[in-house]
Amino acid sequence: MAKKLFCERGPWAYALSVKKEKLKRTLQNQFSKEAIARAKNPQPLPCLWTEHSSVIIRRLAGVDLRMQENKRTNLRLACERINGTIIHPGEIFSFWLTVGKPSARKGYLEGLYIEHGKVGSGVGGGLCQMGNLIHYMVLHSPLEVTELHHHSDALFPDERRRVPFGTGTSVSYNYVDYRFKNTGTADVQLLVWTDEEELHGELRSAQDNPYRYELIEEDHHFSKEGEDYFRNSKVYKLTIGKKTGKTMKKELILENHSKVMYDPALIPPEQIR
Repeated sequence: MAKKLFCERGPWAYALSVKKEKLKRTLQNQFSKEAIARAKNPQPLPCLWTEHSSVIIRRLAGVDLRMQENKRTNLRLACERINGTIIHPGEIFSFWLTVGKPSARKGYLEGLYIEHGKVGSGVGGGLCQMGNLIHYMVLHSPLEVTELHHHSDALFPDERRRVPFGTGTSVSYNYVDYRFKNTGTADVQLLVWTDEEELHGELRSAQDNPYRYELIEEDHHFSKEGEDYFRNSKVYKLTIGKKTGKTMKKELILENHSKVMYDPALIPPEQIR
């Protein structure tokens, strides 16, 4: 039998481990020499690189709809902190150094969050959707992802999904961050906002990009391994010349093998191999 990690010895051990990781990240942030994006400009830069939107309210089996409604408020508050952020050449965008700690005092409400493959609730829950939106746009750009934490399990069946499975990111204040770097020569701008139905985002720059990008998911299927089911697929990033329309590069960015945590009866039978 494998030896238990310290954080697995009980709730007290897990809470202590989280405090340790938060302190560790705080110290790293204080002593880091990395240039973090701080500038803001609400006026859109001239060149639109990519845009994306995602549905805020997803009616998921077994999930309290109130938590979904609260998520709308949490996303709106996060938008106020992120919208207009300028990432100068050489700078890094940090999700948590931009958003700050989500607290009730700031108006954040209780929402769903995912941590270590389990669904829980807490103040500020639901901000993973913002991380997902930003990451999806970054994948459609030449920007370099410098910190990413994938959700390891398939927690919910598809419901109005618009993107390849597994292309999201997990965020948890402050030690599970999402970061990307502007490795180019021109400023990049992040615009995000909400309406009643959706979270919207744009990635803009002062300079046009000669390429566009597509994500494609191949070999998607479910497999049964023992008593468990897994969701499998490969996700590729295509770099395509805007003028020629030719694919310049096909890069494997993700290979999914995610344990299904919801009722297997909800898996379409024709997708099981």
